[in-house]
Amino acid sequence: MSKRDELIVKYAADLKDKCGLTADMDLLTKVVIGCGPSIYNPDASTVSGSAQSELDTVKNNFLINKLGLKDGPELDKGIEAVIEKYGKSNKNKYRAVVYYLLTLHFKKESVYK
Repeated sequence: MSKRDELIVKYAADLKDKCGLTADMDLLTKVVIGCGPSIYNPDASTVSGSAQSELDTVKNNFLINKLGLKDGPELDKGIEAVIEKYGKSNKNKYRAVVYYLLTLHFKKESVYK
């Protein structure tokens, strides 16, 4: 099993254990591939739910640039909802899981088809 495959299994387990979701493995795999090499870097592979600069990066680089959403207060509300669902007290919020949850939240699965 490749390192990426191992991470995908870990992310799917996180979705199940922390969010109560059974991952669409095809979509999760595409989101992970879209994250590129950041998934292998311990710092870049996670999202800090309390650092505004980190949340701005998620909004600008992922929601606006990748998913093609228009900037507005609903993006911040969506990020907040996903962070809440993942668990604010959960220190290790994997970037790929956050991006997967945001993709579902904004119903933008078509971006990965």
